[in-house]
Amino acid sequence: MTQPLLQTGAYMEECMSTVDSDPPKKLWDKVAAYKTLAREAYKSKPTSYWILLLLSSLAMLVAFPASSLLSRLYFSNGGTSKWIISWVAVAGWPISVLFLIPMYLFSGTSATPLTLKLTISYVGLGFLSAADNLMYAYAYAYLPASTASLVASTSLVFSALFGYFIVKNKINASIMNALVVITAAMVIIALDSDSDIYGNVSKKQYILGYIWDILGSALHGLIFALSERVFVSLLGRVSFHVVLEQQIMVSFFGFLFTTIGLVLNNDFHGMSSEAKTFKGGKTAYYMVIIWSIITFQLGVLGATSVLFLSSTVLAGVLNAVRVPLTSIAAVILLKDPMSGFKILSLIITFWGFASYIYGNRPVTKDSIIV
Repeated sequence: MTQPLLQTGAYMEECMSTVDSDPPKKLWDKVAAYKTLAREAYKSKPTSYWILLLLSSLAMLVAFPASSLLSRLYFSNGGTSKWIISWVAVAGWPISVLFLIPMYLFSGTSATPLTLKLTISYVGLGFLSAADNLMYAYAYAYLPASTASLVASTSLVFSALFGYFIVKNKINASIMNALVVITAAMVIIALDSDSDIYGNVSKKQYILGYIWDILGSALHGLIFALSERVFVSLLGRVSFHVVLEQQIMVSFFGFLFTTIGLVLNNDFHGMSSEAKTFKGGKTAYYMVIIWSIITFQLGVLGATSVLFLSSTVLAGVLNAVRVPLTSIAAVILLKDPMSGFKILSLIITFWGFASYIYGNRPVTKDSIIV
């Protein structure tokens, strides 16, 4: 689902390689060259492609921050179950099925046969996904949404590292710089923990939330690399419906594992009593749950579409933008604390994303392997 899989952006990458290999001497010439590149790229695809890419990008920029805010809102308004929040992250998998079925009916595609290896891979990734969602649920239970979102950006670090070891993706100097910078930003947040703790959260709980967030990000990076490995080794077809099938199957098995945990923990029965004491009443409680399910799944659909239609570079740009969007929205809507250290960490994280994007840009020379 990352660089080796995304062949659809080949035209744009070829053009960008040409621009980088023969850079204009003057700044305005370079601007004109990129404007020409943009026009040619636009003309190379039908209007429907750009509309779908725009909608997918908006889904990433709106749905992901919304799901983060709703997770924190659930806990701040009286919700206590980590299993419920991890469950809503995968309970929306049927929404993706609604997008997949028309592909089978109208585009002449067929479902990918489920082999034993592929099924085992989906089950394993589903289990890891369920564990990952539970870790993030603990993070949002104890951390402000702005902080949890910033710390979760370390998944980029782990994605790059696991991608290097598992999928043999390249790491150049710019990407390594991004990893170091983002790690430094997380250290700054940790040093400023005293001004970042909610009144009803203890110091121990805050530290646990921070640790769970880091572990969840590490597991997320591992899942990303393993998903790419599965796609390359077992699927091998560059087709959007295949990417969507993989996402649905992993979410489905993650949903099964999370539902088992929810039942064993007796949290399904606890939802009714939790709704009674929820700030805003039962209606507010169930609206938070329903919209969490929808936004989580729309965010995943948007990210999947952006990765397939464009490239990891655009996905990186959108991820870089949604981190400050989530933080700013959390400060405005949830009254999250925002100290000078957190602002500095946010700026440094944005710098890290920019370095990562630069390191993944198409160039003619081979990347420097670390």
